[in-house]
Amino acid sequence: MAMLHLVNKSPYDAGNLETATAYMQGGDTLLLIEDAIYAAIKAGKASAMLAGKNVSVLGPDLAARGIAEDKLVAGINIVDYAGFVDLVEANDKVQSWL
Repeated sequence: MAMLHLVNKSPYDAGNLETATAYMQGGDTLLLIEDAIYAAIKAGKASAMLAGKNVSVLGPDLAARGIAEDKLVAGINIVDYAGFVDLVEANDKVQSWL
């Protein structure tokens, strides 16, 4: 059963991302929202936790923080609010690591 993992806290302020990625299994998706999107920035300390994971970020949260798409780790999917809903619908369970 595929699970969508939601993380909203900055990886530099909380351990939510580390916990979520430790629990992820094959077929799971990680969605970074709010300040968690900082983990997706290239060469950031937290970006290593995303390696080999299916990761998406919420585009409006990137825009709100002034982060351009070219600043993200390669392979990160950018979704809008409709894409967020699609991810929820595509997964059997949703786990919020808030």
